[in-house]
Amino acid sequence: MLKLKRITDVYEMKVFDDMGNYMGDIEEAILSANKIFGWRIRATKSSSLNRILGGAKGVIVPHRFVKAIGDIMVVSKQAIPDYENEEAPQRTAPQEQISSGPTDPRLF
Repeated sequence: MLKLKRITDVYEMKVFDDMGNYMGDIEEAILSANKIFGWRIRATKSSSLNRILGGAKGVIVPHRFVKAIGDIMVVSKQAIPDYENEEAPQRTAPQEQISSGPTDPRLF
């Protein structure tokens, strides 16, 4: 049976990603042509979203990334920009090898 919820019941609801990390609270529903387009999620001080976004106050998550709405909202991890993975890996100086040389021809 399909259970309906009022949009006003969803405000201030806790939001978690599909890995179980607390992302923040729902601040607003974004409507387009009488359909829910997305959700504005406010990053709280204790949320993982606050660490990812830095100084931003929150993020807008398109409704297609919402997996479940009940007592909490579950969103896909893909909906949240992950700035930690975008940093370029730092290269370190190659260590001298004690053996006669590298065995893999791609190494130099």
